[in-house]
Amino acid sequence: MKIYGDTASGNCQKVCLVADYLGLTYDWVPIDITKGQTRTPEYLAKFPQGQVPAIEFDDGRCLSQSNAIMRYLARGSPLLPEDAWAQAKIDEWLFWEQYSHEPYIAVCRFQMLYQGKPRAAREAWRVERGEKAFDLMEGQLVGREWLATGRFTIADIALLPYSRLAHEGGFDLSGRPGLTAWISRCENALGA
Repeated sequence: MKIYGDTASGNCQKVCLVADYLGLTYDWVPIDITKGQTRTPEYLAKFPQGQVPAIEFDDGRCLSQSNAIMRYLARGSPLLPEDAWAQAKIDEWLFWEQYSHEPYIAVCRFQMLYQGKPRAAREAWRVERGEKAFDLMEGQLVGREWLATGRFTIADIALLPYSRLAHEGGFDLSGRPGLTAWISRCENALGA
């Protein structure tokens, strides 16, 4: 299979983290979104949404959206338990990550890292919502090692990349010991 993406993207990183954790073989196809490589007719023919990450399987099937890819790759593995309730709790975090975490934390990171904006120039409403997302995670990790279930799952992997890169978006996690300990546990589980 081929994974198309940008190594600096947290959404791309989480797909690779799942594939690597599961020992899956893949070819990495670098895509530079700043050069319009997701907008070429060839790319759009495979991935009409024009985004990364995306995956192309050996049989020609194509799939995009990081959490959908992670879910597909993790099926039948300990990262995605068979229990329907456990899967629903994982999905709860996957949906939350894309709606209430990534749009704030990742965008602040993009503004600082790619656009060269100073920390003070970040959009205040994004910063506020990013801080609330981290506060929620901190609260959920009180007395727990993992977010969705009693073990390491794709829910943890989904939230790891942009959380551990929070400083690149101007966020300070030093006052959130549960969150920083969780990041370390995730990295240890992944061998990162």
